[in-house]
Amino acid sequence: MISVAAQTLNAVKSCLADLIGIATVSRDSNLKLIDYAEARLKALGARCERTADASGTKANLHAILGPEVDGGVVLSGHTDVVPVDGQDWATNPFVMTEAGDRLFGRGTCDMKGFIACCLVMAETFARQDLKRPVHFAFSYDEEVGCLGAPDMIREMTAAGPQPGIAIIGEPTGMKVVTGHKGLYSVRVEIEGLEAHSSKVEDGACAVTHAVPLMQYLVDQAEIWRSSAPADSPFDPPYGTITIGQMEGGTATNILARRAWFESLMRPAPWDDARAVGEGLRAQAEQVQAQMRRYAPNARVEVAQRSDAPPLRPEDNGPAEELARRLTGDNAKRYVSFGTEAGQFQSAGLSTVVCGPGYIEQAHKPDEFVDISQLEACILFLNRLSDWLTE
Repeated sequence: MISVAAQTLNAVKSCLADLIGIATVSRDSNLKLIDYAEARLKALGARCERTADASGTKANLHAILGPEVDGGVVLSGHTDVVPVDGQDWATNPFVMTEAGDRLFGRGTCDMKGFIACCLVMAETFARQDLKRPVHFAFSYDEEVGCLGAPDMIREMTAAGPQPGIAIIGEPTGMKVVTGHKGLYSVRVEIEGLEAHSSKVEDGACAVTHAVPLMQYLVDQAEIWRSSAPADSPFDPPYGTITIGQMEGGTATNILARRAWFESLMRPAPWDDARAVGEGLRAQAEQVQAQMRRYAPNARVEVAQRSDAPPLRPEDNGPAEELARRLTGDNAKRYVSFGTEAGQFQSAGLSTVVCGPGYIEQAHKPDEFVDISQLEACILFLNRLSDWLTE
């Protein structure tokens, strides 16, 4: 006869196969997955609420099991995955494949494995006499800048039972991560006036005027690098600012009419990305004024694409204390990738990152999660269920 543990693991595998089969690349809708998760949770008596994006094609899901009291625990995961375009997969990325002790498919590691564990273990939470509620928070568009979660967090903390702890199930090998860098990205668009390149006062070259703006960011990156504390726990030990994309111009002998570039900042907790963004806007105003000397309609626009704050280590915070109790992991860990954790923390929740899988397997062809990692996550959630009854 199959053991309860084996039954639970098989249920997680089945649920994960369902989730992988619902392709939720960030550019596409996630509503089928939200429908699926909501149906499972509502069947257990959960109170569910959605927050949709402006188009109505994507949504977050917040669901609560347990009493209507403050002090509950949020289990948070994002539903979107990165594209598979141009990647050489050995199997269909949207059909989960089991091979040996691994499960392959887009999102198995990042981070549908965690969501599958939550949905299956919700049955255990529903059977327990919980003294504090468990909140499920499933977001959209994390992979393109943590865009979806803020609306859900605002709704979650505006009314109803207030959660006290958030556990973000990003892949950490089921180890407790208490600090990470943030995400802040901008797109800069420059429009000048075309002219022959020998007549520089008859137009305004968008590419030329993009250079000082990019140089400003390069200079700021060096300031971050040189001012990082000697005991920084991050790798690299400083916040980073990169310019990942740029485009402009049509020919070398034409003053470019248009140019654009995008920059991504990964601030450490002691860095101020918003201040750099404001500085960039001030620089853009100066460049625009220079361009308008020869091109009255020239424009320089700086558009913020994302703003996800770093996760700041808490001094003996409740989330860290709980996660260490549930995992037995007492080591200090910090990561350089960003998550939605800083957004929950900024809303007043004590927050850590802890979930199945390893970031090294994420975003790659043949992404996988070790089955042992799902087993560890099931054990973690079982212990959490017991803690919520105390």
